[in-house]
Amino acid sequence: MESVKYKRVLLKLSGEVLQGDKNSGIDVDTLDALVTQISEVHALGVQIAVVVGGGNIWRYRDFKNSGIERIMSDNMGMMATVMNGSAMKSAIERKGIECRVASALSVKQVAEDYYPMKARHHLNKDRVVICVGGTGNPYFTTDSAAALRALELNCDVLLKATKVDGVYDNDPEKDKNAKKFDTISYKDVLAMDLRVLDLTAVTLCKDGGMPILVFDLTKKGNIKKAVTGEKLGTLIS
Repeated sequence: MESVKYKRVLLKLSGEVLQGDKNSGIDVDTLDALVTQISEVHALGVQIAVVVGGGNIWRYRDFKNSGIERIMSDNMGMMATVMNGSAMKSAIERKGIECRVASALSVKQVAEDYYPMKARHHLNKDRVVICVGGTGNPYFTTDSAAALRALELNCDVLLKATKVDGVYDNDPEKDKNAKKFDTISYKDVLAMDLRVLDLTAVTLCKDGGMPILVFDLTKKGNIKKAVTGEKLGTLIS
């Protein structure tokens, strides 16, 4: 068995990852490919918690002009994460892996309520834990939820899986001369206002000493590379 650098990880996934090439919703083939990567990491003995967003279904900033007030719209976004987490649970269990969905919103028919001690128990039993419902509060992103859960669950690292291969000093899609960082401090991310993830999440991780690894999820096998310590993406610490 390959050696791993991180024994317990928090994997942050955006909702958009699940839609694949679709404009919205969940693409089954994309979901299966993602879960295959997660199962490969689980087979290494890594304990895995996941926080998933809901942007493929509903997100406040995409519907600012809808007439739906902010708090209700954020609640709808949190409910969208429950749908995504439920789909992921089904796909993971088809791989023969035990999985639990733990929600910050009370939706007992489809998910258990999130409690840190109970979620840590599931992780110790080698179950994948999918944390949904964001923080349970409006005005907070799922990045902030991921930082909070990583700290509560005593994870070794927060894995921020994105569509870019790390943190840059400028948008690499707009600036061909943008510089990629192999490592960068929390302080510099905040000072330079580098929004590869929510700055509230960076502050939480800074205060809690939680390292963040930002990497490209679109390349097959990158989650495994991340947990085994191969050079990948950008480490914020």
